[in-house]
Amino acid sequence: MVTFRKARVLVTGASAGIGAATAESFCRAGAKEVIAVARREERLQELAARWAEAHGADVTPVVLDVADRASVEALAKRHPRLFDADILVNNAGLARGTDPIQAAAAEDWEEMVRTNVLGLLYMTRLVAERMAGRGDGHIVNLGSVAGRWTYPGGGVYCATKSAVAALTEGLRMDLHGTGVRVTNIEPGLVDTEFSEVRFRGDRTRAAKVYADTRPLRAEDVADAIVWSCSRPAHVNVQEMVLFPTDQAGVTMVHRTR
Repeated sequence: MVTFRKARVLVTGASAGIGAATAESFCRAGAKEVIAVARREERLQELAARWAEAHGADVTPVVLDVADRASVEALAKRHPRLFDADILVNNAGLARGTDPIQAAAAEDWEEMVRTNVLGLLYMTRLVAERMAGRGDGHIVNLGSVAGRWTYPGGGVYCATKSAVAALTEGLRMDLHGTGVRVTNIEPGLVDTEFSEVRFRGDRTRAAKVYADTRPLRAEDVADAIVWSCSRPAHVNVQEMVLFPTDQAGVTMVHRTR
């Protein structure tokens, strides 16, 4: 396995799902330090202790809401080294509801835009500046197949992930010539807390999303992220789309019953 002995890796949304799996995968791969960012302090502390013990890793848990610009900027002033990362994984993101646009709550739109778009930008701005000045680094954004193909009831969420695709491409152009790599990872159906968050804690409804099929696991996406970052410095994986075998399109999922 390729190791990251000299790499400081910053992962947002690291308290669950793809973010947690990615942070642990970099610990397992021997990263010099993994900075795990999330809002849930107790959960984050628990995971950090577990990863440190299991992999002998240096894990720094950071409680932060990436969608809160004032908090992000204040943290950068107090602890600038946290943003001096070799790899940034912008994973924090969410969906809220499946109501049609004409009936949806504006608060849900605002939360998705703040987290999925603005939160990504706030973190990227601070880290990319340091990477560009140094002449190396890798920024990985977690997009989605929803950023390529829209589905009913997901218009605003899909729009935020389309924005991630456009921002990733634009960032790659802005950083052209600096040596900094930029990647967009776009998974399909992944069995995480995503649907539970979307349905505001309704576990029964969330379970139906993954019932009678074989979705991706968070670890599958984490593998793709680590692999992309492990390529030689002259190789940039610009985009990667991941579907489970049982999914042929955003709304086309094979189920056993």
